[in-house]
Amino acid sequence: LLKMRDQAEIIISINTSDIEKNKVRGDLGITYDQDVIRLINAFRSVGLYVGSVVLTKYNDHPLAKAFQKKIEALGVKVYRHYSIPGYPSDINYIVSEEGFGRNDYIETKRKLVIVTGPGPGSGKMATCLSQLFHDNKNGIKSGYAKFETFPIWNLSLKHPINIAYEAATADLNDLNMIDPFHLEAYGETTVNYNRDIEIFPVLRAMFEKILGYCPYKSPTDMGVNMAGYCITDDEAVRAAAKDEIIRRYYSISCNYRIGNAEFESVSKAELLMKQADVTPADRSVVGAALERSEQTGGLPAAAICLPDGRLITGKTTSLLGACAAMILNALKALAGIEKDVDLISPQIIEPIQKLKIENFKNNNPRLHVDEVLIALSICAVTSPIAKLALDRLNDLAGSEAHSSVILAEIDDRTLRKLGINLTCEPCFKPKSYKSSSGDDSN
Repeated sequence: LLKMRDQAEIIISINTSDIEKNKVRGDLGITYDQDVIRLINAFRSVGLYVGSVVLTKYNDHPLAKAFQKKIEALGVKVYRHYSIPGYPSDINYIVSEEGFGRNDYIETKRKLVIVTGPGPGSGKMATCLSQLFHDNKNGIKSGYAKFETFPIWNLSLKHPINIAYEAATADLNDLNMIDPFHLEAYGETTVNYNRDIEIFPVLRAMFEKILGYCPYKSPTDMGVNMAGYCITDDEAVRAAAKDEIIRRYYSISCNYRIGNAEFESVSKAELLMKQADVTPADRSVVGAALERSEQTGGLPAAAICLPDGRLITGKTTSLLGACAAMILNALKALAGIEKDVDLISPQIIEPIQKLKIENFKNNNPRLHVDEVLIALSICAVTSPIAKLALDRLNDLAGSEAHSSVILAEIDDRTLRKLGINLTCEPCFKPKSYKSSSGDDSN
């Protein structure tokens, strides 16, 4: 795209219901509407032109209206596309003035139009099809192709990578399937997924109306995904995919616990774990975190597996939350510092706690991960040992971590910024518990 930046224009689509639900990206820990703004800034920073944002399945929800004003304030045009009754089966209605014809026509300035979005179900394909319909009305001959990583068409249906894709889209109920159109046309077995297979007759009918023929014989034909050919170590890829399936199970379970997912999504995630022959016990940090919590009378605890395989835990203390203690202990381990050495003096932590309680009116005096890292960075100015630990912070990237309770948003976001793959037990911390102290508090 960077080589074609002078020819390319980007449209970002977002499903209005995802705005209403404050849907969160699992990898970045930000909502889909925030991710649209992130994408706009990211594309602009490398010289790519963002022409517009389209709100798919639009309704008059106040959050959708507020989001439109926010995007327009950035100097980006916003268009609205609407739900179509009978989509995707009623082809005659969809490809009509009452179907795609009701959508706003997105006015583009360049020949190469890239439609992207913050996640699955954002309406990327429907946006493309709607544009094909309107382009045809305006005498413009347009084509369509897709670049989509998952599922990987030339791996087996039940390869862990493809199962991991289903786990990642459990809330959408995506199902990997053998592409029947490709099998009929070429006698070749390939993997696609239900939404693309369901929409293919619509696409084919549209091309037949626009061009008089359809250039594609199957949904697989539409794709340009060569990712399957890039795998050089299938065993490593399978292991990584199985790890991701377990992580997705925990993510969905926590979302269900806080009311942001349906129970059916949890059930599907459990089924996918069985298909991949994995359980939460296969994630080493899970057992370590739960054991540490049990040792401390059920208080919140956390565990991290460093890239070199070492397991480090952290418990709740009077000064620190479990994850903050875990991070400090992990930095000590990476820096070769003895466990009983204080990286941060209690005299520094206590004024911060006082600020939180007396000035910020917080109920929890314990330091979160971001707060403890700020304190550590201050100590590093005068303490060589603290600096030695702080210098190893980037080495935490790629680590696996688990918490015995659902974390506060600030801890969750900070750990993800550090590149740590976090999971949590789908339960909340006790409403009240006594402070504990111990040798791993700092």
